[in-house]
Amino acid sequence: MKNSGGKPRAGAVRKSKKGAQVGTGGHGRKALEGRGPTPKAEDRDYHPAGKAKALRERAAAKAARSGRDTAPRGASGASRRAKNGDESEIVTGRNSVLEALRADIPASTLYVAARVEFDDRMKEILSIATGRGIPILEVMRPELDRLAGRDAVHQGVALKVPPYEYAHPGELLDRTLRSSETPLFVALDGITDPRNLGAIIRSTAAFGGQGVIVPQRRSVGMTAAAWKTSAGAAARTPVAMAPNLTQTLKEFKKAGVFVLGLDGGGDVSLPGLSFADRPVVIVVGSEGKGLSRLVTETCDAVVSIPITAATESLNAGIAASVTLYEIAKLRAEARAAK
Repeated sequence: MKNSGGKPRAGAVRKSKKGAQVGTGGHGRKALEGRGPTPKAEDRDYHPAGKAKALRERAAAKAARSGRDTAPRGASGASRRAKNGDESEIVTGRNSVLEALRADIPASTLYVAARVEFDDRMKEILSIATGRGIPILEVMRPELDRLAGRDAVHQGVALKVPPYEYAHPGELLDRTLRSSETPLFVALDGITDPRNLGAIIRSTAAFGGQGVIVPQRRSVGMTAAAWKTSAGAAARTPVAMAPNLTQTLKEFKKAGVFVLGLDGGGDVSLPGLSFADRPVVIVVGSEGKGLSRLVTETCDAVVSIPITAATESLNAGIAASVTLYEIAKLRAEARAAK
């Protein structure tokens, strides 16, 4: 039936050669609904952002597993972490990463940028990491930029170093005494530059010292920069953390260890130091402020290194090296004379 306008009524069945069909009211409803909202880029497996997300998740899982097994330990074999909230360090750049691996710095993950250009350094980096069983993860450059941090030049490679675990000063001293060695330690008072710590660790190892002591507060810790500067010595020479440096030095004195502070205005001259053949802990102060008052009062002697008037002071790392060399030389002379 037609209406007065001669057109079919809305919803009426229309005839065709194929027979009756339903009206168009529900046609295309599912097509209009589509497949739902478009997934985020990181949720699409084929998208670069999705691949980067997957790499991050795998890296986090592997780093968590590896970090438990590869964290460096102090001389006691188990100690305390530096400070609550410490995170792993990231060493960046081909030279820095290669030096760190050559120095046998403990590492949990090696990150390599996708489609990175290979040179002799990259080949050696991958060879060492593979030989040591360090997990190697290929990541997109934006992810490597994020890992490296602002303004860091990573050159397509980064190395993750787990938090350092410190020895206890008392355990370190007990171990040395049990080994029948003459104790020789270096303690840091107010030094905040990790390169100084690394240099002092290296000198301590070179001249027969048994360890380095750092205070828990207002002091440098074992960062990636300290590891790098130590040139591998940190893997052999333990670093102990003292909750209170002054109290630790007093405990060492009770055990028969002489506490020698280094200061330009010291009353004892380094050459021919009479304390050299005895158990010794050398205390090095900061370049700006020197030794703190309480530490100075705890010292058995304050030692000065003769230098020319044209030079105001020595770098803390150099001062420690000179003193360690002099003590090692005097001890060698004393052994030869017996």
